[in-house]
Parts: sequence; C-alpha cells; structure tokens
Amino acid sequence: MEIQPIAYFHSPLTSKFGLPRQSGLVDSLPGRIVFTPDYRRAEAVRGLEGFDYLWIVWGFSENAPTSALTVRPPRLGGNERVGVFASRSPFRPNGLGLSAVRITAIEASGDICVSGADLMDGTPIYDVKPYVAETDAHPTARSGFVDSHQWQRLDVVLPAEAEELLTQQQADTLRQLLALDPRPHYHRSPSRVYGMPYSGFDIRFKVEQQTLTVLSMVKILHKNAK
Repeated sequence: MEIQPIAYFHSPLTSKFGLPRQSGLVDSLPGRIVFTPDYRRAEAVRGLEGFDYLWIVWGFSENAPTSALTVRPPRLGGNERVGVFASRSPFRPNGLGLSAVRITAIEASGDICVSGADLMDGTPIYDVKPYVAETDAHPTARSGFVDSHQWQRLDVVLPAEAEELLTQQQADTLRQLLALDPRPHYHRSPSRVYGMPYSGFDIRFKVEQQTLTVLSMVKILHKNAK
C-alpha cells in the first residue's frame, strides 16, 4: 500500500529539537493543518465542528525507517531499552506518528487550526480523524513505565527582551516548551549552550541543576530576506 500526504502541518517549531515529546504536553502550542489542493475543501471537514479533539496520522519525515527491535525512551532517561512496539519512539519500521490535538478553529478553506501538537513545521499528514471520548478515552488504563517515571519539569528564566519580542501567549508557550527540557539525555553539561528555533527566533539557553536560563533570542533571517 502506498500513501500520500493529504495535508502538511504548520508550526512555530521548525526543528526536531525542542518539540514536545508527546502531544498535549504543551496545550497552548498552536499549529495549522493545511490540506493539499485535492482535499482543501469545506465539504471534506463538514461535521468536524462538533468535535473538540482530532487524531492526526503523520510521518516522521526527519527520521529514516528502522528495523531495530528495541529503543531507549527519553522517559527512562535514555539508558534503558524497551521493545519498539512498547514505545512511542520516532524510530519505527514505518515511521508513522499518531497525535491527539485540540481543535481551535476550522477555516472556510477547510484548513484546521489546532493546539497541543508535537509535530514540527512541514510534517506530512496522512489522515485526520475525529477524537471520540466514548471510545478513545480510557482514564483508568495502565500506562506501563510512564506511570512510574514522571517528567520533572525545569524552572525557566526568560530575558526581559522576551516580553518585547514575543506576545504573551508566545512567551508562555516557550516557557512550557523549555520546561520539558529539550536537551538530549546524553547531553547534560551545565556549561553547554543549546539552541532551538521558535517563532522565527534562535533561542539560546543553558541548564544548571533544575533551572533553564535563556541567554539570547536572535531573529532568524531567511536566505531570501533583504
């Protein structure tokens, strides 16, 4: 079976680095599902306005498929291996992702505005389906190693310039993203400076103990900028 994208995702995050490791961790993170011409029609999403959440089936376009049978989940510190099918690792045989996101608006074109996604800008989307609480939600279900290994969020310090360069919502979302600690688990040096793109800015930061401090925010100039 061959599948083709029916849409592409637009996000303020243009790199894998800094992405939330699961959907819903940063509920305020905005995004937009832009359909390809064949499906960019209002009738394709008719009735979706009655739903609050949406499932997105998408592709790990920045990762090559792999036949590895085990992976090292970040939730386990990147040191312990589990079976690939017991994880949500992006390194998978078919490179498909599944995310539940909140619908914030449906445009006249049929494009869908959402929040809380864990997709980078430009991600191909292969299908969207409404989230149905009656069948999709299982609040008492066990979640394996996730139940015993909770994320430890960082304290985030933004520079004063952040209030001038970002809107309040953008600043709040950036704090939530950085609090998740975007560093790879094999890089934990307090002297190392890390960088990630966000909303057109290059964000540089350091982490000491449980505090992440943003050192600078520089506007990213595109190659065609004059």
